[in-house]
This record gives sequence, structure tokens and C-alpha cells, in this order.
Amino acid sequence: MLTAIFAIGLYLAVLVLVVGTAFRLVHYVRIPVPLVIPTTPAPITRTGVVARLLREVVFFESLFKGSKWTWLFGWIFHFAMLMVLLEHLRYVSEPVWLWIVAIQWIGLYAGIAMCLGLVGLAVRRVLVDRIRYISAPSDHLMLLLLVGIGASGVGMKVFWHTDIVALKAFVIGLIRFDWQPLPGDPALLVHLSLVIVLMLIFPFSKLLHAPAVFFSPTRNMVDTPREHRHVSGWEETRTSHRKVASHEPKPRG
Repeated sequence: MLTAIFAIGLYLAVLVLVVGTAFRLVHYVRIPVPLVIPTTPAPITRTGVVARLLREVVFFESLFKGSKWTWLFGWIFHFAMLMVLLEHLRYVSEPVWLWIVAIQWIGLYAGIAMCLGLVGLAVRRVLVDRIRYISAPSDHLMLLLLVGIGASGVGMKVFWHTDIVALKAFVIGLIRFDWQPLPGDPALLVHLSLVIVLMLIFPFSKLLHAPAVFFSPTRNMVDTPREHRHVSGWEETRTSHRKVASHEPKPRG
């Protein structure tokens, strides 16, 4: 029964994560951008835009310019989370790729760094007046959820060890639709439950900023309003409708 509950829950969470995220990204693509609004100084070529997005995604360039402490905690959290996710690929690969084996030693330290970064971001939302003023309850809950996932993962590595072989068999069984028994360790069940909750709410929360940054007109537009006339999608549609209406015969009075 425990295996069935978590198997169905993970299938549902993955479905909501994939479909919900795809729906939101399609919505972002369809939103018209009536003006050229890149944050200046902005690149004037597509190559420059790509370089800017890479700096934003990898180094958090704009956050570094805005707040050094926020950048520090945010970058530590995101980089550590990336290492944790890469280390977790051992559960879905058989045989385990050599480069994943090579980074296994970093898993515990990345988990601790992830939690420290999240705690720093949480403290910032409480102590900094202007950030506390714009923080909604959901912002604090998101941080608590992520801290819970990281802390439970670190706890399983240090205090409450689980059967890694059985856990990997369970995950591989989910992928192959051949369910295997899930270890019933409380820490593991808490960890998986929090992960399921995270995947369910991801497409509907501020966490969607991860892929949404690529669709931000302040980042992905070239700054050439003098060289080229920018016409949004809805303006082209309206213009075509006007041309069609102008050629229609007018009723006689």
C-alpha cells in the first residue's frame, strides 16, 4: 500500500510538473511585447543577448549588481541544488555514469550548503524591511519547503540512513512501470512527500522564475529601437484586420 501511494503520487506530481510548466511557458510565448524594453545597458546583437542570458543564469549578474548578500545566498543555494540534483541522477541511471560516480563525494556538502543558502534567504526576508514588506506568506512557505527537503536529505546521509539499493530499485521500477517495494524509513517518506508537494506547486508559484527568465523581455530583447521598428504580434493581427476591413464593400445608404 505504501509503495502504491507514493508511486501514484510521484506519477501525478511529474504529470502536473511537466504539463503545468509547459502550459505556463506557452502562455509566456504568446504574451505580446508592444515595446522594446530591455534593461539598459543592453546588447544590440542576438549574440550579445545570448551572452547576457548566460551571465544571468550562471552568475546571477543583475542580482549581484542589486544586492551582494542576496546574490551570495542565492548563488550558493542554486549552485548547491544543481550539484544535489546531478548527484541524484545515480537513482535513475543503470549503470551509473562515471562522472556521476565522481561527484558523489560532494553530495553531503552540497546539501549542507543548499540549506545554509536557504536559511540566509529566509533571514533576509525577515530582517530587511523592504523585503519583508513585499514578502507574502507563500514566499516563506516556499523557503520552508525547500529547507525541509534539503534538511531531510542531509539527515538521511548523516543520521537516518536508508536502503539505497532498494530505493534505486523503486525509482527504476517507476520508470519501467514495474513497481518495486519502497523502503518505509520515516525520513525517506518525509523527503519524498515534500518533493511531491514541491513538484505539484512548482508550475503555479514564483519558483517558475527558473525557466521564465528566458522569456523576460527585459533580458531577451536586443536594444535596437532606432535601427528597427518593433511590431508586436497583436499589432500585426490588428493591422491585418484593418486591411481586410478596408477592402470590404460598404453597404449603401
